[in-house]
Parts: sequence; C-alpha cells; structure tokens
Amino acid sequence: MAIVKAVVMFHKGIAILSLTKQGIETAIKIKDVLNKATIKCTIFAPKKYAQAGVAPFDKKLSKFIGKIFDKVDAIIAVMATGIIVRSVAPYLKNKMSDPAIVGVDDSGKFVISLLSGHYGGANELTRLIAYGIGAIPVITTASDVLGKKSVDELARILHCDIKNPESLATVNSALVNGGKLVMILTEGIKIPLNKIWEYDIKTEKRIEKAIEIINDYDAGIIITEEEVLQDKLKKPTTILKPKKIIIGIGSRKDVNENEVIEAVSFALNQTKIPLERVDCLATIDLKKESKIVNASKKLGLKIDFVDINALRSFKHEDLSPDSKVVEQKIGVGGVCERVALMVAGGKAKLILKKTRVRGVTIAIAEGE
Repeated sequence: MAIVKAVVMFHKGIAILSLTKQGIETAIKIKDVLNKATIKCTIFAPKKYAQAGVAPFDKKLSKFIGKIFDKVDAIIAVMATGIIVRSVAPYLKNKMSDPAIVGVDDSGKFVISLLSGHYGGANELTRLIAYGIGAIPVITTASDVLGKKSVDELARILHCDIKNPESLATVNSALVNGGKLVMILTEGIKIPLNKIWEYDIKTEKRIEKAIEIINDYDAGIIITEEEVLQDKLKKPTTILKPKKIIIGIGSRKDVNENEVIEAVSFALNQTKIPLERVDCLATIDLKKESKIVNASKKLGLKIDFVDINALRSFKHEDLSPDSKVVEQKIGVGGVCERVALMVAGGKAKLILKKTRVRGVTIAIAEGE
C-alpha cells in the first residue's frame, strides 16, 4: 500500500481514544497508518485495557478530553459518535482553534469527520485513515459533497491566516449555492493559480480598488499583507494574509547546487507546499560562499544568512536534539531548523522537522 502524506502538519500530535478491547485493535491500525504518514500520535484507553503501546487514563472520558483538548491538533475517537459529541461539547470554541475531531466505530468500518473539517484538517484525516484501514470515509461538509474547496480549506492549502473568520459562513454559502465569486491578490502576493478554479482571479495594487471589484460580485476573497477596512465591504468577503514560509538549509562542504535543489523539491513535496509560497531560503552565515547560494538563484528565491552566534543562543520547543557531530564541527548543534525558525519570526513553528537528503539537511518553518 502506498504511503499517504498529510497536507495538514498536526505538529502538536494526535490523540486516539478508545474505550473497548475491539476499539483498541482498531486504534492500533489507525496509529500504524498515521505513523506511516509521519504523524505523531498516542493511543489512550481506560487503565483496565492498558497494554503495550497504549497509554492509560484514569479520569472520566469527558474530563480527560478537557485535559488534552488544547494540547493536540486532533482527537480520533474510536467509539460511538454520541459519546464523543457529548464529551467534546463543553470545550468547543470555534473552528479556527478547535482540534479536528474524527469518529471511528469500534470495528473500523466507518471514519466520520465530525468537527474542524477544513481548517483543522478533519476531512483530510478522515480520508487518510479510511484509505489506510479500508474503511468508508463519511464527510458531510457541503463544499466537499459538491466537489468544491471551501474558503477555510483554501486558506489551509495556501498557508494563509484568516483575518475575519466570521465571514466564512456567508462566503462559503455563496460558493456552494453557485454564486459569482472573485479572488483578488494585492501586489507582490504569490499563490499557485492552478489550485484555484471556482473564482475569477484578479490582481490589484490598491486595496480600495480591490474592494470596488468585490462589491460587483456575490462574494469574494482578498489575499493581502495590508489592513482592510471591512466597513467598506458591501459583499461577503474573507480576508487572507499569507503566512511566512521559510526553508532552512544546512549542508556538507562538498554538496553541489543540484543536490540542494533536489532537497528543496523533496521537502516541498513532503509538505505539499508549492514553490510559489516560499518566501526565502535561510542558512548559516558560514555558507555565504557555498553552492546553496547558486541553488537559491536557480530556484528564484532570495536567501537569508543567520549569524552563528545568534544560532547558539536560540531556543525553541520545536527543535530536534542537538547533533554532537555538527556541534563539534561548527560550534552549534544544528542549523536548518534554527535558521528556518529565526527567519520565520515570532510565533513560528516547524512544519517539516530536520530531514536529511543526501548531504543536505532541510527544515521548513511557518511564521506569521
């Protein structure tokens, strides 16, 4: 069976919950699927069903869910949907922050996307698990049923923040009801247009002009780095701000530019990030004369160099354990993750941890 990669990163990990012996058997199959997709996950079950690879919990299910709710990206509940719905209900806030919730019956016949289907990735997780364990995926969001991409799903695919999530219901309603929609990019915004097909695509230098255009449509999207005065909008409009995508690179002295390009292509393929969405490459200042510079020119990307002393003092919860070999050679325990996170800026997170491709180490960070 082919290994399926997830587009959503689930960097905080996934909790798989089960209440029965048969459910645990299904949970173990799900964990195997997620491990193959390089998604970290943990199975939890009541103490009486604890076994190797299953972490016990001794609280009531609803209290345990409350404990982990904000600490995971998704909860996969191998149990009746009624149980999980009642258990998560007290902790729900909104689709932008709630973890994805997926239900699976004990025997593993059905996988059901329950909450945070688009932005949280529950729909994608449902498809991934169903494919992996031979189950039937159940996805009921209107845009998916009609074969259309909702605004929140587009935001996830394009790595954008949704600045006004309250607009999603009306814009998505216009989408599923066949309204005439437009997507406007302000100057300098780069997105892969082959991923967009339900919108007229326009580019405008001035936000004021973009607003005028949208007001001639049923609804629309503006992708911009600028502030938008929403009171000027007469039609439902979602405002998206591109997140910063930085590729961090470390390498041996003898690597050539084609090996660097190959590593970049591999990393982007792993994360399903189009090259157009990458802001720049980053590496240590010791590499100013390396082939990484030539590779950046061929890729059409600028490159940032980070001072080695800044790397030595940098701390972040996403960093992999230091490499003693690298530390002995250059005086710092790792390069690619550190430079990616530093250049990505505040609230950055790794969406691809350190990966080795021949003589290149590569990581990708996403920042605000």
